[in-house]
Amino acid sequence: MHGSGFLKVFLIISAISLLFDWYIFSGLKTLTSDWQSQLWRNTMLFGYLFISVGVVALFLIGFGSFTTANGMRPFHEWILSLFITFFLTKLVFVIILSLGDLGRFIVGLFNLASRSGNDPVFPARRKFISEIAVLVASIPFTSMFYAMFKGKYDYKLHRVTLYFDDLPDAFNGFTITQLSDIHSGSFDNTEAMQRGIDMAKAQKSDLFVFTGDLVNNAAFEIEPYIDRFSQIKAPYGQFSILGNHDYGDYIHWDSEHAKAANLDKLKQHHQTLGYRLLLDENVTIEKDGQKISLIGIQNWGRGFIQIGNLNKALQGVPKDAFKILLSHDPTHWEEQVRYNETNIHLTLSGHTHGAQFGVEIPGFRWSPVKYRYLDWAGLANEKNRYLYVNRGFGFLAFSGRLGIWPEITVIELRKKA
Repeated sequence: MHGSGFLKVFLIISAISLLFDWYIFSGLKTLTSDWQSQLWRNTMLFGYLFISVGVVALFLIGFGSFTTANGMRPFHEWILSLFITFFLTKLVFVIILSLGDLGRFIVGLFNLASRSGNDPVFPARRKFISEIAVLVASIPFTSMFYAMFKGKYDYKLHRVTLYFDDLPDAFNGFTITQLSDIHSGSFDNTEAMQRGIDMAKAQKSDLFVFTGDLVNNAAFEIEPYIDRFSQIKAPYGQFSILGNHDYGDYIHWDSEHAKAANLDKLKQHHQTLGYRLLLDENVTIEKDGQKISLIGIQNWGRGFIQIGNLNKALQGVPKDAFKILLSHDPTHWEEQVRYNETNIHLTLSGHTHGAQFGVEIPGFRWSPVKYRYLDWAGLANEKNRYLYVNRGFGFLAFSGRLGIWPEITVIELRKKA
């Protein structure tokens, strides 16, 4: 969709939001109808309009200044997040209020059929309906603000132990720390982000891997944080791959040369971070004379850039080797890995972020991203070929996380007894 297309969408959504404001204003008038102080009543009513309409105006002004040459910056993410928060809150209020008005309409139809005297046909809106609308609408409002101010840096440690018949004995108990989807261009609180780095460091794993999307669009985004992420070290090395955002496909470049230069610079940043960037290739990890193969491919994803070459990456890997694959998009595992004639024991991915929103409680998991991805977070298994999808370290577009918290993964390999 081109810039003019985005602008039309923004204008339509903004118009819907303003229509919501008109309807909500009527509900707030009912809510405050018995307030004795006219001053407080006007403060509530017109204060709401000022804030809500102001957010819409800020949204239009902010994205009117958006340019695909720079991409979405934290400023734009915050504006978008505020708009989404208010829009969802208003939507919930409107739904509750309209259900009440629907009831009034149905009662009115019955009254019309049996009307007698001068009693009004349609009953007046009940104050308690507006009170319920405010109460229910406060839930998404407070939740979204929690997501923006707290949730996006509320790092969670996920530990997974996997058992394999053919794991070399020397690697029994071998640990891997995985980060994914750092999206460094979105950070707005460096010290809060550092807590996640410290959590990753504290695991003291044998191996560290990063599975793509170091930046949102451009190489310079990681530069303020190189000294911080380079603190993560592991005895058997730090390895990384590229994700779909790392190629710079989502912003405008002056030339193909400029775009290629950006990618080259990003690859240099991986080296500066101390990460060995795997580009359709493999390395051997050796411990006590025994070996496993670590394989990394460039991005390959259904609906996204597909330049990763698994066959090339597997060249030179012994058929009976224990294999770990780094592949950013879990759809690559779905379409090329799980049924491949070559047995790849474990694939580590990211990409989905778990939509940064959902519910994960014992026995139940839901996120809107499930309608796009078969495997969107955590562990999947197909005949002892495992996929682990990291929920992501950072965030993108919506400057928050709710229910799907940022993740540091620690995977322990075990020899099956």
